[in-house]
Amino acid sequence: MRLSRYFLPVLKETPSEAQIVSHRYMLRAGMIKQAQAGIYSWLPLGFKVLRKIEDIIHQEQARAGHIPLLMPTLQSADLWRESGRYDAYGEEMLRITDRHGRDMLYTPTAEELITDIFRSNVSSYKDLPLTLYQIQWKFRDEIRPRFGVMRGREFLMKDGYNFDLTREDALHAYNRHLVSYLRSYERMGLQAIPMRADSGPIGGEDTHEFLVLADTGESEVFYDSQITDLKFGDRAIDFDSVEQCQAVMEEFTSRYARTDETHVQAEFETQVPQDRRRTARGIEVGQIFYFGTKYSDALNATVNDGQGKDVAVHMGSHGIGVSRLLGAIIEASHDDKGIIWPEGVTPFHCGIVNLKQGDAEADAACDSLHAALVALGLDPLYDDRKERAGAKFATMDLIGLPWRITVGPRGLKNGVVELTSRRTGESEELPPEAAVAKIAALYGAIAA
Repeated sequence: MRLSRYFLPVLKETPSEAQIVSHRYMLRAGMIKQAQAGIYSWLPLGFKVLRKIEDIIHQEQARAGHIPLLMPTLQSADLWRESGRYDAYGEEMLRITDRHGRDMLYTPTAEELITDIFRSNVSSYKDLPLTLYQIQWKFRDEIRPRFGVMRGREFLMKDGYNFDLTREDALHAYNRHLVSYLRSYERMGLQAIPMRADSGPIGGEDTHEFLVLADTGESEVFYDSQITDLKFGDRAIDFDSVEQCQAVMEEFTSRYARTDETHVQAEFETQVPQDRRRTARGIEVGQIFYFGTKYSDALNATVNDGQGKDVAVHMGSHGIGVSRLLGAIIEASHDDKGIIWPEGVTPFHCGIVNLKQGDAEADAACDSLHAALVALGLDPLYDDRKERAGAKFATMDLIGLPWRITVGPRGLKNGVVELTSRRTGESEELPPEAAVAKIAALYGAIAA
């Protein structure tokens, strides 16, 4: 992609309504544009990152054996009345009446709808276990939407739902989701800490939130500092193994880590040595729930247990805030120049900056670099605008591509280009083919 042909409406000034780093940089980098309070258009750069995050989630859900589907954004109010949540959910639910006088709602979550799909199609224990998930837009009518995509009204969410014969099977599904979420977040360059949380309007007995530590987080969190040393890494996990998934659950949740809603100061002081007690702010980027038979009882979702009895299935739901993750990643990875994208979610793998657009040798070298990177399956962004070098560097720093190749007549006379890391700021001079090989090797290692 050539920047002269791309739609990237960057802003030099920070809009007055942007209060936190991620909102400021997403607006300035031309990633989003507000349509109305808490609702945004996703412009090409933001949309590319959104799709990168979705791809990682889909890959890790498939690895865990979960099956994608897509449900509508509008639901019948009758299902929610059947579960008892229609009146209980509150004013965050956008309620709609269609032209025939039927009560409907814009989906804030989909436990009722997925349970209706299940009860209409599954009647035997032989079809269990089953986990279905979607990545779909949701709407919650926040009274004060703010902080850009961090607390919007319309948002993209991955929501998954497991159906199991027994409590033990459902708790294995809970653990399986925790493992898949840890893998997903680390691939995005994030450390998301699972913390004991409150179940809220979803309900249920067990729930953990995944929080990214950031000064702008909406939740106060209390945790044992040892938990920040934990990494899932590239370890192989058999998702069918109850023992392996349970071991990961115990490893990542045995130390004290709670949001302010479930924090107990006496337990914190008893369980955690004083030198390891930490208090911070956290951004919620996902949550897993086990709620037993709450919805299957209400909606009569049963299966034959193989012994002649119809029993209610045990369920859980599991969400990741896909659009919110963009904000969380920026909050966790930026500097005073702009965004610093982790390699796993960057919109373009690297930037190419031509210091003297119109110079035949520099133009040819940039074209050759671009073609070589594309031939290797990479996606570079070539800044071919007739702008001064400072403006080109400022744009690259703002949009945060992890690597930049700078090409100029002086370097080309010596047979080199400059390769710069956005994260460290360090540069090295390399022959063009060596710069291409280094970037290819880096992203090959990430893909592996």
